[in-house]
Amino acid sequence: MMYDKIKATTEFIKANVRTKPLVGIVCGSGLANIVSLINVEKILDYSDIPNFTLSTVEGHKSKLIFGTLGGKSVIAMQGRFHYYEGYSMQQVTFPIRVMKELGVEKLILTNAAGGMNPDFNVGDIMIIEDHINFLPNPLIGKNDDRLGVRFPAMNKAYSSSLIEKAQKVAKENNIKVHQGIYLGNTGPSFETPAEYKFYHKIGADCVGMSTVPEVIVAVHSGLEVFAMSLVSNVFKDEVRAEATMEEVLEAGKKAESKMMLIVEKLIEKI
Repeated sequence: MMYDKIKATTEFIKANVRTKPLVGIVCGSGLANIVSLINVEKILDYSDIPNFTLSTVEGHKSKLIFGTLGGKSVIAMQGRFHYYEGYSMQQVTFPIRVMKELGVEKLILTNAAGGMNPDFNVGDIMIIEDHINFLPNPLIGKNDDRLGVRFPAMNKAYSSSLIEKAQKVAKENNIKVHQGIYLGNTGPSFETPAEYKFYHKIGADCVGMSTVPEVIVAVHSGLEVFAMSLVSNVFKDEVRAEATMEEVLEAGKKAESKMMLIVEKLIEKI
């Protein structure tokens, strides 16, 4: 059972790590260096953690980092799992369940995403205020009331308080940020021009292949959520340039210092 697996994984971690994390961080494509700011107490390889799978994506290092950041105890995933890797939604979101069991109260997620908003440029940062889900819902199946309610409300999935604090951090540090809607789809193929236009027409500013399942499970678990997208490529109908993974990683390198600063200072304000 899922609950038993969560308990077993949590007990393993507690036996190997003294830190009781308050904040969980999920590092997206090209943004793994966020963990360089952490005063590290312990690093666990995913391969050593019971019931964890491995990230097979370039730029994801499959390590769980424990320590302090911004004066708070944190746990950071250096590499996440994706549905397109062939994992079930329960596997993709399993680390969020474990974070909750370890005592995490607030979850910060980052990702790289394709931009459809014409006001966006490569390397921009978008604070996610809401999402549109085109992925299988991770809560499908029998509900375990010990993990959360059967029908969790998603009208306040992204914490307005954390968004406000992050906006203040960005302003104080002269970092331009957008605020908008993220659409999650399965991937792994990048979007067609028609799909980009459709997604933007229905209200999305950015599109990616992660984050939404983790947010749904975080809300189900009672966690307060904050998320940001790094705009790694921007769709322009008149150009129709090909999106590549190399482009995603390169954009991450250019903007990661800004995202790192926002994450660090946000945690200080928590």
